[in-house]
Formats: sequence, C-alpha cells, structure tokens
Amino acid sequence: MRLTIHRGTRQIGGSCVEIATDSTRIIIDAGLPLDDIREDQKPRPKLDRDKPIPEGLAPVVDGLFAAGQKVDAIFLSHAHADHSGLLSHTREDIPVYMTRGTSKMLLAGSIFAAQCPVPRERQRTMKPRQPVVLGDLAITPWSVDHSTFDCVALLVESGGKRVLYSGDLRLHGRKPGMARALIQAASSPPVDVLVMEGTHFSGRHERGPTEEELEADIAGHVRTAEGLVCGIFSPMHVDRLVSFFKAARNNGRTFVVDPYGAFVLHLVSGQCRIPRPDAAAGIRVFYNAHFEQTWQRKNLGKIHGMFTASRVSKDEILRSPKDFLMLFRPSMLKLDFAGAFPSAAKCLYSYWNGYLVRKEWSDFKTQLAAAGGEFIECHTSGHIFSDDIVEFVKAVNPKEVIPVHTTSPSSFGEHFPNVRFPKDGEGIAV
Repeated sequence: MRLTIHRGTRQIGGSCVEIATDSTRIIIDAGLPLDDIREDQKPRPKLDRDKPIPEGLAPVVDGLFAAGQKVDAIFLSHAHADHSGLLSHTREDIPVYMTRGTSKMLLAGSIFAAQCPVPRERQRTMKPRQPVVLGDLAITPWSVDHSTFDCVALLVESGGKRVLYSGDLRLHGRKPGMARALIQAASSPPVDVLVMEGTHFSGRHERGPTEEELEADIAGHVRTAEGLVCGIFSPMHVDRLVSFFKAARNNGRTFVVDPYGAFVLHLVSGQCRIPRPDAAAGIRVFYNAHFEQTWQRKNLGKIHGMFTASRVSKDEILRSPKDFLMLFRPSMLKLDFAGAFPSAAKCLYSYWNGYLVRKEWSDFKTQLAAAGGEFIECHTSGHIFSDDIVEFVKAVNPKEVIPVHTTSPSSFGEHFPNVRFPKDGEGIAV
C-alpha cells in the first residue's frame, strides 16, 4: 500500500488522505480547512457547487476534483465540514461511502447550515464492522465517539498490511465501548501505520470534563436559574442535545429546540434511543423567524408541517420563562426577541471558546448583561484529550504513528519513539 496525506500533517481541518495499491485507489475525507480565529475575521463565503473552488481551498489531488488518475471511492469518516466540506466539488463519478447517520447529518447540514449536499446517487452506505471490499483493498469502519452522530475510524487492509485512520474521536464521551472495540481490532495484530488525530496536542493540553460530568454541570446551572435558560450549541452534536434535554427534564423544564434541532432529533430517533421532538416527551419546537422567512423559498413545506403539533410560541415562553430551556443562537436575539433578552436569562455556551473573540459574541454578552443575564461556558471537547492520545496509541501499539489533524506533530515525538513526520502530499510505502 501507499499512503499519502494530501492535507492535514500540520493543520487542524481540511483533512484529505489517500491509500492506494497498484490497482485500487481511495480517498478518505475531503474537508474544508478551518479558518484561523482572529478578532476581525469575517465568516468564510459559502461554497457554490456550480462555481470553481477558490484557489488554495482544495489540496492538489490528481483525479479527485478534476480529470486525472481514477479514484475508486471516497470514504467519509463523519459529517463535519473540515472532513466533508469539499465533497460536492469532487468528481461526480466517484462514489462516496458513509454511515447511515453521517448521511442524515449531511442532509440536515445542507438544509439548515448552508453546507453543500452530496447527491443520493453518489452515496453508498457502509456499516460499522462490516468490510467494504474494493479491488485489493478491504476498508472496515469502526464506530468512534465524536461531536457529531455516527462517526467512524477506518481500518484499511491489503496484502497483509494494515493502516488505521483514526478520524476524529474522543475517550471521554458517553460510549467508551467504541474505543475498546477499536483498540482490540487494531492491535491484534498491530496495525502497520496509525494515522492519528492530535487536535489537543495543538496547545490544548488541559483535560476537560466527560460528557456526563458536563451534563451534571449544565443541570446545576439550570437548577439555580431564575429565568429562561438558553443553550448555545450545535444541533448536530447529538450527545450535547441529550445533555441539555436531560438537564431540562431533570429540573422540570421543557426543552425547546428550533426546526434544525427538531429535524436532527427526528432523523436520529429512527436509528437509536433518543426522544423524538414531541411535547409528550418534554420537547417543544420554536419556529424561529429565520425559518419562517425562508421555508417557502427553500421548499421546506414538509419540514414546516412536521412539528406543528409540538410548536411553542415566543409569547408562551415569555409568559413563563423559568419553565423552559431553549436551544438558542445569536441571530434569534435580533430576529425573534427584538434585541432584548428576557430578564435574568442564563446563556450556557457549549462551543469551543476560541470563537468568543468574534465581535458578534462580545455584542451578544453586552446585551445579555443589560438584561441582568449571565453568560456561562459549559463545554467539553469533541476531540481526544492529550493524555488520552498517549493512552490510545500505546494500547493500539502500532508499528508506526503518523500525526494528522494537528498543528503540533512534534508533540507526538515527545511520547512515542516510532513517529514519522511526512509533509502534505508526500507518499509513504506501507
């Protein structure tokens, strides 16, 4: 086998990895690079499928985005844009393998988060622990715990050689059994190469709470709240949806989601044990102004009618704000609440705190403080902590480790003697 990391050896995001033999060639992930977070930075313009990719946004990969050497398939580890964001610009004749849940998250993201969709005719479903055989490659997905639904690591085998691509994962989530199963599969016999994510080696060495500890922290803040509680987090983070839902339920509050969150719950509830967006389950749906203004233009009549029985109005929330915990986003402050928070609101922020340098958040906190409210960071990472990286790699016991998804690959050399440091685009014989 030949392994080439086209992008990701020295940066977080923009992931794109190739594994090939003389007869078969696959690409793992085709992601957008993450922006540097600076105080004056504006959001990146949205990609348009019908226009060329802006220069420098895609790695140079022969045959992936334009004519060239044949690519037999693309395998997607999960739905986050830094792994999937360039898929719609890849050649239309290349099939894309993904889990059922990843397909659902891509659908939700394309409808509600301006992500480019992957046409259904290109999608192929892969099931965890069941190998996909393409030519002389066998690719087996293994479920991992991350901050979106149904993510996988990928074990690629050919001619007695084995490469494990970790994707993005963590050991502090709700499903520790996933990591144990992956370690067992990858360590017996040991993989020849482990391509290992190292996000938290990038200057983030501190350990955060587990998902269950975070849930307890959220519940404590809800318990002492005197008014409306606003949860600020990504609806695609299903574990975080569960944490906020349980915190609301255990404190006698109704959990309020927007149509985006409701649609994610609807999709996922058919695949795992998670409550549907239904008033009987303690979940109501707030049709925010942005959705009401755009659903007809976007032809979302089916989704608009899907949750009407569980709708809750702004007036109902404002009449008794202490009865609700509400999924919230900054745009709702202006569009739905006329720029003024209800008195004594608590906002529980559950994203990476690096985003808080943006002006929109300083303005948001100023308006919250004016209403006597409180802004509280309640978050834990979707990525494996530094000490857990060491534990995981030692447990897998690979013959060789290659860092990826990190700005500090050298940190791997401080912990493991068998690290290789290729450059982006450099081919490696396995």
